[in-house]
Amino acid sequence: MMWRDVVGLVAVVKERGPYNSLRDVDAPARDVYANKKSARQSEFYQALAVGMKPEIMFEILAEEYREEPKLIYEGTTYYIIRNFSKSGEKLELVCSRFPMVKKDG
Repeated sequence: MMWRDVVGLVAVVKERGPYNSLRDVDAPARDVYANKKSARQSEFYQALAVGMKPEIMFEILAEEYREEPKLIYEGTTYYIIRNFSKSGEKLELVCSRFPMVKKDG
């Protein structure tokens, strides 16, 4: 399998801020090889129904993923809104430029 792209997976870690309070900060991106794909139409409509907007999908090796909530591709930060395994060794990450917003009700 040839990988055409590189994405930076970004973990969120806790850091002590002023007055000893904890806050979330982005860890440095960890580069992994990936293949960029378009979000499937079914994926798009399912996500839209719950207030998300999938824009792009990446395929990576499952062993590379450590539950990071964000990734960076070509200078743009995306939020990983869904991941699923097509096979035991590959994982698809469905991403949006906007964070997930939970609807009331």
